[in-house]
Amino acid sequence: MDDEKQVFADLPAAMIEDMLQCSTAVGDVLLETFQQTRDFSEKLRSDLEKNGYLLNESQFGYPPLPTTCAADGSYAIERLLSVDFTVAAAVAVEGLTPPSEERYWEQPRHFVYVKEELHHPDTATVLRAIMLGHEIALAVKAPHDVVMLDGTLTLPVIYFNQALHKASEIDNLHCSRIFFSEVEQYLKEYLDIIRSRRTDKQFVGVPKYSTRREIGKLLNWPSEYNDRSLLTLILKAGELTKPIPLEQPAQPWHLAADKVLGADGDILEKEIVESLQSIYIFYYKPHEWIPALRLEVAQAIACNKNRLATVLQGVKYQCATPAMLEPYPLYLADRNVKSVSRAMPVFLQVTTQRIADKYKGDISDVFMVLHGYRTDTGG
Repeated sequence: MDDEKQVFADLPAAMIEDMLQCSTAVGDVLLETFQQTRDFSEKLRSDLEKNGYLLNESQFGYPPLPTTCAADGSYAIERLLSVDFTVAAAVAVEGLTPPSEERYWEQPRHFVYVKEELHHPDTATVLRAIMLGHEIALAVKAPHDVVMLDGTLTLPVIYFNQALHKASEIDNLHCSRIFFSEVEQYLKEYLDIIRSRRTDKQFVGVPKYSTRREIGKLLNWPSEYNDRSLLTLILKAGELTKPIPLEQPAQPWHLAADKVLGADGDILEKEIVESLQSIYIFYYKPHEWIPALRLEVAQAIACNKNRLATVLQGVKYQCATPAMLEPYPLYLADRNVKSVSRAMPVFLQVTTQRIADKYKGDISDVFMVLHGYRTDTGG
């Protein structure tokens, strides 16, 4: 009860009352929407069946339980009076392992970047790309059968492209120099993921949210509903939709790799753009208690029955409890990296203590210039 009271501690009573009334009105609208969705869900399920897009996991067989892991990352920037205090981290977490599994996974399974930077509004763009590059590196090096990434498989090309443009404008920042030195490796490892040519390793993108509506557009479902919400109601435990190509953007994929890598960058861009046009998506509901999961895989996996079966078994085995609405390693990796932003005050306190111990001037200067005004976070 004390925590509930603290939520409203700084709000005027009249404002709270207005917001509660608005929340009630929203509830009425959503109730009507849910009822309409349930009313025509049977028709939508029939559409899936008639068009051959409704499958069952049993059609793919049950291979031995695969080993799994997941990679995730986050970053935070503390805007201080004097400088920006930047932190980026990526971590790979092993899933629940089969009883007989004993494979070796070398350390470290994480990446950490902590640095002071000059004030600049675009620092986050470059820092985020470094975070994502190392997230990808951890995924590629993981010795597991199914490797899950938190997000769509197309997200890296967007973030890398933004950083390639911005880093050249702020090359005086340390993070920009780091990005330039490692971007070629980032792109090569990203290409490995979206190609997925190794048959002993299946890379899977698991976005929590997506605005794309491949299934809905294909079957002319109402545009106001997204695919995941509808398929959560339509699919039964163990069912999935037939893998179909990822919806492509209105503008072609672009990656300004030539700005840094020259001719080699042109080659990498062409290979990455070509591979992005061969990404497949499907929705899978492992158990009744979990929402339909949007899974994104390379064409090499989607069109191979055995590899797709391995993905299904890996995801299903990791959704072991109703307490987590996503596969276990993704849940744990997300919790790990989200702690980075919450720990920023501790990192800053250690830095302040170090300066205060060695500073020869007025100690109040230290606390003044290291005063924080805003924390930017992302992941």
